[in-house]
Amino acid sequence: MCDKERKILHVDLDAFFVSVERVLNPQLRGKPVVVGGEPGLRGVVASASYEARAYGLCAGMPLTQAYRLCPQAIFLKGSFPRYREASERFMGILGDFTPYLEPVGIDGAYLDLTGFEPLYGPASETALRMKKRIENEIKITASIGIGTSKMVAKVASDMAKPDGLLEVPLGEERLFLAPLPIAKLPCVGRKTEKVLKGMGVTTIGELADLPASLLRGSFGILGEVIHRYALGIDDRKFEPPQAAKSISRETTFIEDTLDPPFLKATLRYLSERVGAELRRDRRRARCVTLKLRYADFDTVTRSRTLREATNVDQVIFDAGLELLERSLGQRRQRVRLIGIGVSSLVGDERQLSFWDTSPELWERLDRVIDRLRKKYSFTAIQRGQTLLLKEVFPTERGDYVLKTPALSR
Repeated sequence: MCDKERKILHVDLDAFFVSVERVLNPQLRGKPVVVGGEPGLRGVVASASYEARAYGLCAGMPLTQAYRLCPQAIFLKGSFPRYREASERFMGILGDFTPYLEPVGIDGAYLDLTGFEPLYGPASETALRMKKRIENEIKITASIGIGTSKMVAKVASDMAKPDGLLEVPLGEERLFLAPLPIAKLPCVGRKTEKVLKGMGVTTIGELADLPASLLRGSFGILGEVIHRYALGIDDRKFEPPQAAKSISRETTFIEDTLDPPFLKATLRYLSERVGAELRRDRRRARCVTLKLRYADFDTVTRSRTLREATNVDQVIFDAGLELLERSLGQRRQRVRLIGIGVSSLVGDERQLSFWDTSPELWERLDRVIDRLRKKYSFTAIQRGQTLLLKEVFPTERGDYVLKTPALSR
């Protein structure tokens, strides 16, 4: 079993995207709200209020289906920069309580309070203080689970939603888990759930009673993991936040397109967003990847390894444009989604060249543009190629609002 001193918290913001929208517009409170896109168009639900969930709406559901189930819902496209800003404030609050913090996505995190009780008091009291600070400072409620492991804390926070707090004492993990549906257990997805139900297993307690060898034979390593979880055992250590291994931006068009200037302008804009993030993080990339999704939903990725690592907008765009032109030359079909990403990230150092100084000059220009955009907004200064987007897309808080039916970064 888990060490008796271990106190793990899972903190999860309630209906995060919707909650941020309600802070900005209090008239949305108490109403069914969906964030992700406009009804009747492409895309999926990114977040649904609890009022909307009562009609069967859930994250990942196609917007068309969500509209059929709840046509009275208020559908919002959302704004990822606003959510990222709220997330940073949320993580900052959690970091004031313990350095042992492991973010999970944008709206949740694990905290290890083991050994902090002499300083803060019981973990449950500390959790209440966290909830109060989160609600007071970012006006959003959070649900918190406390247990002897990450898994137990996660299940407890799910059971506590919305705006609740649930602690599972040492020794009661299996008793707590036993009556719950197997879908509540982490790592049990829809396919695994279907197979388990075919074996006559519907609760976590029934899963725990199965022989480990049977589950291993049916699911391999996953079978061992879910059996241990069903017994209330989870020995996973905390993992400190890792630097991103890749950076990407993409958008889904409201209408499929094969307009080369429009595709190039969008690719240029996305390349600049990627380049700006690389420079902000003081990193460079050795690989550029283009992503295309065609009208028939077929999705392809094409990559190119660069001669040397870069954070220059022009170099990233040129590589992406070469891949785009090659892809369109091979398949002349309307495009539904376009994206560009970089990977094989390294530090900010670079080898200067005696012969080709253009990348260095471009980088100097990019950094000047970065400073101007930071002061005045991203769209305050643009290259000629992206001016086309100004005629197509509205702006919000100094950034393009891409006419995508799905929430994107």
